[in-house]
Amino acid sequence: MVARNANIDFNLLPALNALLEEQSVTGAADRLGLSGPAMSRALGRIRRATGDPVLVRAGRHMVPTPRALEIRAEVRRLVEAAHGVLAPSAPADPAALTRVFTVHANDLLVTALGPQLLSRAAEQAPQVVLRFLGEGSIDVPLLREGSVDLELGIIDCREPEVRREELFVDYSVAVVRDGHPLATGKLTARRFADASHLNFSRRGRLTGPVDVALAELGLRRKVIATVPTSATSLMIVQDTDAVGLSNARITASTIRRLGLRTLPIPLELPSMTTEMAWHPRQDADAGHRWLRGLVRETIRDILRAPQ
Repeated sequence: MVARNANIDFNLLPALNALLEEQSVTGAADRLGLSGPAMSRALGRIRRATGDPVLVRAGRHMVPTPRALEIRAEVRRLVEAAHGVLAPSAPADPAALTRVFTVHANDLLVTALGPQLLSRAAEQAPQVVLRFLGEGSIDVPLLREGSVDLELGIIDCREPEVRREELFVDYSVAVVRDGHPLATGKLTARRFADASHLNFSRRGRLTGPVDVALAELGLRRKVIATVPTSATSLMIVQDTDAVGLSNARITASTIRRLGLRTLPIPLELPSMTTEMAWHPRQDADAGHRWLRGLVRETIRDILRAPQ
């Protein structure tokens, strides 16, 4: 028979989970509402219990040890399971809901949906907090891991169990500053290709569907830079002759507020389907159902507004 350690402090699991998520003593302390010294003491107890440093200093940051990376997913699962057992069921009435929902979406969608989504959430569920996470350069199964509640965007996940729901179909347009030379006269594929172009790509890619369509016509565009977010590209387009790209429908009001113009791209480009995705463990959760409904309602009203 394997001996079991009756002195294991299971209260250390939430602290370990926070430390592995934040990779910072200060960040973990803020997340759990503890003082810095209290979290440092918890890390010391975790190190003694596991016989591993867990987090080590690397310059100004802390990084997990191989053992910490090995147990991270299991620690998260255990903490979530404990919450599921001990926490009361989410109330059917959003007004009584006290919860933090983590939404993974690119900055384009957050900018377009954020104002109305926050306003509706504050009215219907004033104790709910929405935490938006931006897209990273590396794909991670965030829904499966449980680190996000809802994913919005062009979903490219490989987890077969993930639930997906189409929200709307959009298409690309060129975005230029007011008074840009391309805004006068007929915009041909050659004029479009000859302009200076700005890409936005979370992975730093310099090419995309536009380049494929141009290549079919024997043309090649001049890409002068690539930036990681749509918002960054729009800010640069405001003050330069660079041509940016954006979605036509969902960002129409954002582009107008910035004083920018959209131009139809004289190419045959594929449409873009925006979806929301969630893990099946959230299917029956009353709070999550409310959140999904809120997103549907907000997008529907934005798309119905005059473009």
